[in-house]
Amino acid sequence: MTERLPAVPWTRRKDLAALVDALGPGNLRWVGGAVRDTLLDLPVKDIDGATTLPPNEVIARAKKAGLRTVPTGIDHGTVTVLLPDGPVEVTTLRHDVSTDGRRATVAYASDWRDDAARRDFTINALYADPVTRDIFDYHDGLADLAARRVRFIGDAQERIREDHLRILRYFRFQARFGAELDPQAEQACTELAETLKGLSRERVAMELLNLLALPDPSSTVARMFALGILPVILPETHAPQIAALQRLIAAERNAGIAPDPLRRLAALIPAAEPIADSVAARLRLSGKQRKRLASIAERKPDDTDHPRMLAYREGMEAAVDRLLIAGHPITALHGWSIPELPIKGRDVVAAGVTAGPLVARTLRTVENRWLAEGFPDANRVAEILAEVLGQRD
Repeated sequence: MTERLPAVPWTRRKDLAALVDALGPGNLRWVGGAVRDTLLDLPVKDIDGATTLPPNEVIARAKKAGLRTVPTGIDHGTVTVLLPDGPVEVTTLRHDVSTDGRRATVAYASDWRDDAARRDFTINALYADPVTRDIFDYHDGLADLAARRVRFIGDAQERIREDHLRILRYFRFQARFGAELDPQAEQACTELAETLKGLSRERVAMELLNLLALPDPSSTVARMFALGILPVILPETHAPQIAALQRLIAAERNAGIAPDPLRRLAALIPAAEPIADSVAARLRLSGKQRKRLASIAERKPDDTDHPRMLAYREGMEAAVDRLLIAGHPITALHGWSIPELPIKGRDVVAAGVTAGPLVARTLRTVENRWLAEGFPDANRVAEILAEVLGQRD
C-alpha cells in the first residue's frame, strides 16, 4: 500500500497548486523537511521542491504563469519562487560529480533516485507527489522515521567525506529526531571529527547554534563531548561546562523560558570575558552576539544574591542569562521593570551641593543605599539624600 502525505493545510495552498500547474504534470515533488515533519505531525516552516526541469526552464514557466522568481542558488540548480503565502525553493534533480568535504560539484540528473542518493539522511530523502500526495521512499526513510532512527544514506564515512558538516548535522538531527545513536554513524563522526577544522567558521557556528536551539540537546552535546567531537569546534568546553548546560536547560524549562542558543553557548564556555571574545571571533558571531556573550561571561558567583540589583546594573537580558546559567530562579524579575533612580544631579545641587565632582559622588552614594534598600520610592530617596548630606556636615 502506497504511503500518502496527510492532507494538512500547507498541502492545500492555492499558490502551491499554481506552481505545480506552472511547472507541468510530474515535474515537481515536495522533498525533505516539509515531508518529514508533516509525517511526524510537526509544524512545517519551509517547503522545498525537487524538479526534473533545469533552472532556466523553471524560471521561464514560472514567469509565464505570472510567478516571480529569484535565482538564489542558480549555480547549484536552485530557484526561489516567491508565492503569496511564502517562498518555495525549487531545485533541479542533481548528482555529485566531485566533492572535497566543503563543497560539491554537481550535474543535473533526470532520475529521482540519483537525487535521493546524494542526500545525507534517509529521513531527508522522502519525496511527495503534490497532487496525489503519494510518497516516494528510495532508502527506507519511512521505516527509519517510524523508528526515530537517523541513518546516513549509504556508507557514513563516505557521506561525511563528501561534506564534513554532516558530522554536526548528524548530531543535530539525532537530538531532534533520534531515539538512539547509530554506532556506525558515531564511529564515522568520531574518526573524521578533525575534518571539521577545514569548514568555514560561519557554517560551523550556524550548525552549532541550530543544535543548541533545540528543546533539550544536552544529552547529545554530552555525547559529542565524550566522543571528542565537540572539543574540535569548542575546545574551551570541559566537564563543568557540560553540567552547566544541563543545569541551564532545566532552569529554562522551570522558568518557562524559550531555548536560547547563544545563552546555551555561553554556558558551554568558562566565565571569562577573554575566552568569550575568542570564541565569538572564531565563530564569527555578529557584533551584537559578541557583546552579549561577553556580558554573560562576566558572571560572578554572587550574581544570584540580588537578582533585581543585578538587572539594574547589567540590564534585564544579562540578568536573566546569568541567573539561568547559575540554575537560579528568575521569579524576582517576573512582572518587574527596571526603575530609574528618583533623583537627578539637579536635585543634589538644589539640596546645597556645589556643582562638580561631589554631585556625582553623592548620587552614587544615594544610589547604592537605594539599591540596598530594594528600590524605595521618591520620598524615601529624599530622606536618604538628606541623611547622606547630614553625614558630610
